[in-house]
Amino acid sequence: MFYFIAGLALIAIGVVMLVKPQLVFELTESWKHDSGAAEPSKPWLFSTRFGGVMCVLAGIGGMIFVFVGIV
Repeated sequence: MFYFIAGLALIAIGVVMLVKPQLVFELTESWKHDSGAAEPSKPWLFSTRFGGVMCVLAGIGGMIFVFVGIV
């Protein structure tokens, strides 16, 4: 049951990282900049979206393990 809930959480986090990387930037990185109008760089956006894809895939994998009965 834990892997199912963790899988859902990873999928939710991954979708947010894919769809709203600006929100992730505001929550995690914006406090490091003096000006409030700091924008994320294109490589940062790419790596955040790539991390979102990996989170979604890991979440799906965790849920598949539950349904197959491996865990």
